[in-house]
Amino acid sequence: MMPAARESLLDAAYTALARRPWSAVRMVDVAAAAGVSRQTLYNEFGSKEGLARALVRREADGFLAGVERALATHSDARERLTATAEWTASTARENALVRAMLTGCWSERLPSPTLSAVPSSSAVPAQRRADGPLPSPGDFVAIVRDRAVAVLAGPGAHRTDTVELARSCELVVRLALSCVAAPPVEGGVGELVRTALSRQPV
Repeated sequence: MMPAARESLLDAAYTALARRPWSAVRMVDVAAAAGVSRQTLYNEFGSKEGLARALVRREADGFLAGVERALATHSDARERLTATAEWTASTARENALVRAMLTGCWSERLPSPTLSAVPSSSAVPAQRRADGPLPSPGDFVAIVRDRAVAVLAGPGAHRTDTVELARSCELVVRLALSCVAAPPVEGGVGELVRTALSRQPV
């Protein structure tokens, strides 16, 4: 199956989920919305659970790609981390799946795929990846922190040089997640992060 068709099926599933709870989303409707047969949908994802895992994996990948973009937006380290925090908070606000992944709070409206790997008999490489382990909130903290450290420290940085930087990066990620759970009333995420970083070695 062409990647574009897989993407259109995932788009259709995401749109359906925005309109109704996952338990009410029907495979036949997702297939029809994407313009393919139900059999094609099952061939690609194996089951509704497989479709859910693939959708969660895609949203996780999209969030992390946005982190990479945010880290590349400025030359100043503090502004890069601020952009990353703002991206985290805004994406979680707009995307219920990203919010659930970052907080671990899966509402009844959403699919709740197990985070551990599931047995995969799929011939589709992208589905085998989706059937692998999905990131937990703790995994996201570590992934974003480590990517930020890698970008800000640059190649060839020694581990001892990056310990404080890693603490600052983790602080920013956790601050952003706290803003997802309890949005700040004034100033927004950016102001909170800038205040916190003014006291941190970055």
